Amino acid sequence: MGIPTVVVVGVGAERGIGAAVCRRFATGGYHVLVAGRTESKVEQVASRIRAGGGSAQSIVVDATSEADVERLFDVAMAPGQGCEPADAVVFNAGNNQIIDFRSLTAEQFESFWRVGCFGGFLVGREAARRMAPLGRGTVIFTGASGSLRGKPGFAHFAAAKAGLRMISQSMAREFGPQGLHVAHVLIDGGVNGERLRQAIPGMVEQRGEDGLLDVDAIAETYWHL
Repeated sequence: MGIPTVVVVGVGAERGIGAAVCRRFATGGYHVLVAGRTESKVEQVASRIRAGGGSAQSIVVDATSEADVERLFDVAMAPGQGCEPADAVVFNAGNNQIIDFRSLTAEQFESFWRVGCFGGFLVGREAARRMAPLGRGTVIFTGASGSLRGKPGFAHFAAAKAGLRMISQSMAREFGPQGLHVAHVLIDGGVNGERLRQAIPGMVEQRGEDGLLDVDAIAETYWHL
């Protein structure tokens, strides 16, 4: 038996959910395919894992590109010498921004949907195509409380996240009986990561360290799932 492989899609800054999930699976003995849009960011995460004795490969992927996602899974199912085909996939791509509904453009709405929902469909579909016939595997989608309730200024975000929740629920019911475990994780709160720290610099001081969600704790939950 070789090293098991995990695919993590939507990896950005080192202080973020995607990177934390990569580190946790690497600690657990997995070969990690670190996938994201920005080459410098995914390679930084992968190189840190390798420097710590883990196994990781960075892959530049646009989750909204069907060709990119198919190429990613081609690598995932034949990851190289000593590594087993992927048996775990994490979809973490997404973005967030407060936008007044009246000034929300069609382009902005579609952009949020493409990243947060359509990208999840592409990744979920390829995972099901490749892993369900093998009768095993786990697919985890990073969700949000916005998938259950739409707040003022977040219609675009809530619509994308609600769609992603329905994709995961349909997948779970269709492929669970075939041995593919599908989970949708509701992240209900501010995440103490680089994105929030840059967008709202005073948030940590305002709420305190325990007032935000810890990326490593979230990654630990993904590992348990």
